[in-house]
Amino acid sequence: MHIAFLLPEYPHEKLPKAAGIGTSTKNLCKALVDKGLRVTIFTYFQDKQEIVEEGSITIHKIKLRKFPAFTWKLNEGIINAYINKVILKEQIDILEVVDWTGISANMNFSIPTVMRLHGSDTFFCHLEQRLVKKANFQREQKAFKKADKVIAVSKFVAEKTTELFNTTQNITIIPNGIYLNDFTPDATQTVDGSILYFGTLIRKKGIFELAYIFNQLIQKNDNCQLILVGNDAIDVKEQRSTWELFQELVSKEALIKVNYLGKVEYQTMKKHIKKAAVCVFPSLAESFGMVTIEAMAMEKPLVNTNYPWATEIITDGETGFMVDPTNHTEFAAKINLLVTDRELAGRMAKKARKEAIERFDITKIASQNIAVYTSLMNEHS
Repeated sequence: MHIAFLLPEYPHEKLPKAAGIGTSTKNLCKALVDKGLRVTIFTYFQDKQEIVEEGSITIHKIKLRKFPAFTWKLNEGIINAYINKVILKEQIDILEVVDWTGISANMNFSIPTVMRLHGSDTFFCHLEQRLVKKANFQREQKAFKKADKVIAVSKFVAEKTTELFNTTQNITIIPNGIYLNDFTPDATQTVDGSILYFGTLIRKKGIFELAYIFNQLIQKNDNCQLILVGNDAIDVKEQRSTWELFQELVSKEALIKVNYLGKVEYQTMKKHIKKAAVCVFPSLAESFGMVTIEAMAMEKPLVNTNYPWATEIITDGETGFMVDPTNHTEFAAKINLLVTDRELAGRMAKKARKEAIERFDITKIASQNIAVYTSLMNEHS
């Protein structure tokens, strides 16, 4: 079976920095290859036209062409034609597309398509209470309706998407997964009092809530240190660096206890997770928390948001604490409890890793995806 993916991002040195969609897809692609499938990646709106080989995975960079008018529409046609040409040449069986901005809405392919709901622009604008661009909504709704099969990374994103697009679809829920062997715990590396946030520094991930939370925490326990790791985003409302805005919200006493390391390589990131005493994820808008399952697999105690998507990953008080990120006092209190009660923290962390092993092993999740692909091929044979 030969599967292709149409994506705006993918982790590779010759591509721009990727976030959650790229990371989760790369995990899946590697697992599919391990199970004997062929995998091709199409990344659109790139700086140049190029084909890159990464082991058994072929990556097609499709260049963004700029025109005096109708740039998006004309590029749709270019992308569509290019992919159809490769489909015939390489005998691709199924194309998986993303929901983000509805890139596939006006494209037609000679093979069945699967849409994976990572969270559309419509979805995130709704969660963040922002207006979605009309063109994005229309494309996303159209692309969603025309997909032959739909997979969602969480029940929450499936239900919210069907509600927002006012349509029904038969959706299969398959969570994202990780290679568990890449996240082996080592308690001897833990640094007492180290609080780790990793992921993009962006408003929707609750980074500004974390500033207020840390202000509260440092008043309870001045032995704590906050480590931030991830890309610095330009804030959607202020049009300024999120890191700069974060510093303005943190008290002078707390700021000297904050260490922002920027974006680091994946292997380095795992070293920081090993050192963390507690991981914190105060996200306000999410479809699925990749960073959460990475911390769980690394056997780390964590305090997570209590928003709907998180309830599909964490059992409150068992595999982690779940708190409303806007309740800064309570969130800080739970972090401090895990920092000071190492027996409780260790017990919860072990349960979290066990949960990650049972539910988020990418090898098992790859098999679930293959079952969907096989079913779709059988329907179209």
